Amino acid sequence: MPKKLEFRPITEEERTALEQLKRSQTAEARLVERAKMVLWVHDGQRPVDVAAKLDRTAATVYSRLKRFDIEGMAGLEDKPKSGRKPTYTETERVYLIALARTNPHILALPFGHWT
Repeated sequence: MPKKLEFRPITEEERTALEQLKRSQTAEARLVERAKMVLWVHDGQRPVDVAAKLDRTAATVYSRLKRFDIEGMAGLEDKPKSGRKPTYTETERVYLIALARTNPHILALPFGHWT
């Protein structure tokens, strides 16, 4: 028979934050879903049932529960992704966007639009 996984109890602060996140209309959908996973399992539902309800695999639910158990609320966030580093800094990016939104005539350029 498979061993039942035991998770630490969630604190009142965590429960409050999870409930607020679960009801949020402005938070990222993946964070809302992860909050639901944690709450439903801690409220007594089986991880397999939670996975079926959210159309996810049981492995995904177990993975999220383990991360929450270890990292707390930070475990709901995505881990940093690998890949190419940004070409421009945030400051350069903001400057370029502002420049692109500026009328070329204001900058004394000989053309009326950027494209």
